[in-house]
Amino acid sequence: QVQLVESGGGTVQPGDSLRLSCAASARTLTMYVMGWFRQAPEREREFVGAITWGEGTTYVVDSLKGRFTISRDNAKNTVYLQMNNLNAEDTGTYYCAVKRRGATNAEYGSWGQGTQVTVSS
Repeated sequence: QVQLVESGGGTVQPGDSLRLSCAASARTLTMYVMGWFRQAPEREREFVGAITWGEGTTYVVDSLKGRFTISRDNAKNTVYLQMNNLNAEDTGTYYCAVKRRGATNAEYGSWGQGTQVTVSS
């Protein structure tokens, strides 16, 4: 069982940057894919992107490419979501989750508690 803890959220102004962290507690993560999701108020949770723990291959949805990047630190068992040029539509609760390689996005689990990001002037 993988346990995930997100951190790094906060309130920022439009145009600012934030880096979210997702710390994973597990003996080995090489068979997992770490995903980032977000949920805005009164909206469904949406997939942001993911990274394969073994190779570090990343994917970010097209609408966020160029502003959001995902990386990992093997030594710290931590995945990061770097968010640049934030705008009000990026406001929401950000979650990380994990799935086994080859699984579908519907199989993400071990959700963290989420970290709140608010973009406001």
